Amino acid sequence: MHSRQSLELRQHQQLALTPQLQQSIKFLQLSAHELELEVAQALLDNPMLEREEEYDIVGPDAVADEAQSLDEQWMSVEGGSRTSGNQADDEPMRPEAALEETLQEHLQQQLRVTRASPRDMALVSILIEELDDKGYLPTSLDDMLACLPPELEVDLDELHAALALLQSFDPAGVGARTLDECLCLQLAQLARSPDHALPDEVFQLAREIAKAHLPLLASGNLARLRAALGCEQEILKAAHGLLLQLEPRPGRHWATKLADYITPDVLIRKVRNRWVASVNPVIMPKLRVNSVYQEMLDEAPPAPAMHSQLQQAQGLIKSVNQRFVTILRVAQAVVDKQQDYFERGVGAMRPLLLRDIAQELDLHESTISRATKHKYAQTPWGVIELRRFFGAALQTEDGASTSATAVRSLIVKLVSQESGKKPLSDNQLAAKLAEHGIVIARRTVAKYREAAGIEPAILRKARAALGAPPAV
Repeated sequence: MHSRQSLELRQHQQLALTPQLQQSIKFLQLSAHELELEVAQALLDNPMLEREEEYDIVGPDAVADEAQSLDEQWMSVEGGSRTSGNQADDEPMRPEAALEETLQEHLQQQLRVTRASPRDMALVSILIEELDDKGYLPTSLDDMLACLPPELEVDLDELHAALALLQSFDPAGVGARTLDECLCLQLAQLARSPDHALPDEVFQLAREIAKAHLPLLASGNLARLRAALGCEQEILKAAHGLLLQLEPRPGRHWATKLADYITPDVLIRKVRNRWVASVNPVIMPKLRVNSVYQEMLDEAPPAPAMHSQLQQAQGLIKSVNQRFVTILRVAQAVVDKQQDYFERGVGAMRPLLLRDIAQELDLHESTISRATKHKYAQTPWGVIELRRFFGAALQTEDGASTSATAVRSLIVKLVSQESGKKPLSDNQLAAKLAEHGIVIARRTVAKYREAAGIEPAILRKARAALGAPPAV
């Protein structure tokens, strides 16, 4: 048998990501704060680049013209229109305040001064990054172990040891997986303090209540609780008072402060009976090529290094402009789809998918995703992330549709109106939603309740009994 060799030519199309396009994609997915850091570093590195003292606001006609031009350059990956600002008499939003220390940074500082091995420090760092705003660890150690690369050969005992180290940090209770574990961690720290003057039996009783009797404590029936514990009235009263001193949300201090530092990327205002989006001028870097260097380059051929810096400066200015171009285009398309929300509030938010906006603007879904993640809009109902305008449709009893965001909003409203002594169960919430024409299963209610950051009814009842504020 003789083998035959053949030469075959094939043609295929491949999108080449130029450095300019890569930078544009990168800038689009950055938050306003991250973009400012990038620009600040570029200003330090490149003498060709400088901030403008003033800049002109581009009108809506220029936005449309530039959008078409940029779509051609970005092909199917990116696209947009030149930035549009507010009217000349609009008041800009206040500048973004400097970010203070986060809970994760606070914990990382403590980790750095421990004597843990590099491997243990790496595992604790992973746990720290998984903490939610309340300071809890919402992911089970088994799930985290399954996500770690097998070649690292991490075992469950190592993760338990890392969690124990994390739970020894300040604030007390951090890294807890449940409310009872959070309370017990704080009780253990208080018991070790030389300043406390309570008898050991009070701490022991408080731990017993936290571990096994929070539902009974939440019922408010202290006589039944006393009978279950077999303790004296005075000891029970002291243990109850001790539990009231504890913090059910260890991360509250950091979560509260972080909420103050969101500056909107987009401003939504009503103009001639229509809601219109415009770029917040405060967050848009005002950049240009340094005029002195520009004159020098115009008079004589530039040296290679200067020519490279000039190209970098021009490319960065273009990428920044394209970022705001795309955000504004996407934001206006979202606003056009959600006019009812701006008129009536969250309950009127329509179902909307990323592909709906992508098809309308002839962009890729990934572009819409980048342009809405960590991008915020100032609306009549507060500052909201653009991503929150997207959600699947849910059918109502009359055949109409509503959005998942609207359902979550209604659940939050129902919970805010409930009695602390008799919080609504998921079944009761489902029944209340049905009264509003939204018929969904209890499991779906539980999913939306959890997405809204609302704890189960039994824990809400326990918080009310402990005099603690709700976790929403």
